[in-house]
Amino acid sequence: MKIAVGLSGGFDSSIAAYLLAKKGYELIGVTMRIWDGKISCTTKKNACYGPDEEKDIEFAQKISEKLSIPHYVIDLRDEYREFVLNYFFLEYRKGRTPNPCVVCNSKIKFGFLIEKVRSLGLDFDCFATGHYARIEFDPERKRYHLKRGVDEQKDQSYFLYRLTQDQLKTILFPLGDFRKNELKMKALDFGLEELAKRRESQDFFADDYRLLFEDCGEPGNIVDVYGNVIGRHKGICHYTVGQRRYLNLAGLKEPYYVLKIDPERNEIVAGPKRYLFSSSLLAKDLNWLLPPEEVKGKKVFAKVRSTARLAECTFDFVEDMIVVRFTQPQEGITPGQSVVLYDGEVVIGGGIIESYLSYE
Repeated sequence: MKIAVGLSGGFDSSIAAYLLAKKGYELIGVTMRIWDGKISCTTKKNACYGPDEEKDIEFAQKISEKLSIPHYVIDLRDEYREFVLNYFFLEYRKGRTPNPCVVCNSKIKFGFLIEKVRSLGLDFDCFATGHYARIEFDPERKRYHLKRGVDEQKDQSYFLYRLTQDQLKTILFPLGDFRKNELKMKALDFGLEELAKRRESQDFFADDYRLLFEDCGEPGNIVDVYGNVIGRHKGICHYTVGQRRYLNLAGLKEPYYVLKIDPERNEIVAGPKRYLFSSSLLAKDLNWLLPPEEVKGKKVFAKVRSTARLAECTFDFVEDMIVVRFTQPQEGITPGQSVVLYDGEVVIGGGIIESYLSYE
């Protein structure tokens, strides 16, 4: 079997390639070029999108040479700007907080990247990446299951819920059955000390998000839950639900947090932390990896952001959306983020959070 491996220049994708090579597969290394240099960036952190991309490409080339495999750099700068950066900007202008990694995975890494590699005339059977997740085929139901990675601290299934059955059948995740510390030891066993010390990406952008925005909007009022004006904001793109910093609200008896962003009124609603807890949400733009009728009404689990713990819940349909009801209130449910549903370790599907039952 011939496998195309997505090489980012980081530890995870590189060790994935080594594991596949050890099994004797014929490999092709492919790396995305997405940085277009149009944004001023001081490279404050290691990230997917930033001016350090050339160094990552050079390291991916070095790994390919060590493995004696061909390596191709695929230009996806236009696609990344259109489908990830523009999406990110427009969502923030609507007072929402998007997750660009969810879009990048479904549209760019497992979409345009594979299409462009094939357009070069390169033939391969599967596409592999260094994601911490698992894919298993269910022969009885003749479908693929996307499952959480064994390493709970590194599990990335949340970011992959928008994949389709057609995509899953040609994807490999070699790291899904491993814990990160095991892989670090394997790298040392392979004599790859430099690889074991590679920094990990901390975010999708290497600097302050605000540099991505041409316009953060006009200043406006910050109001409390009763509509009383209690301060001024600098433009809604500077804020997200759950944020405490930069509100600059003096004279309050307790800390206030962003509870809601209203772009139509150009207002930010702020209040005490207890108002950030909610027992239900509405989500739209749904994607299902399992038929939802098989688990609808059953107690399942959900994540409302990538770093959240799994929370017990049920869900039901409301027109073209779902309402998710949690057994215990959840903190900081944020419009624009994704809610991902799980049946045990298996991803059921999910959608984009539209709203939540706010306040007490």
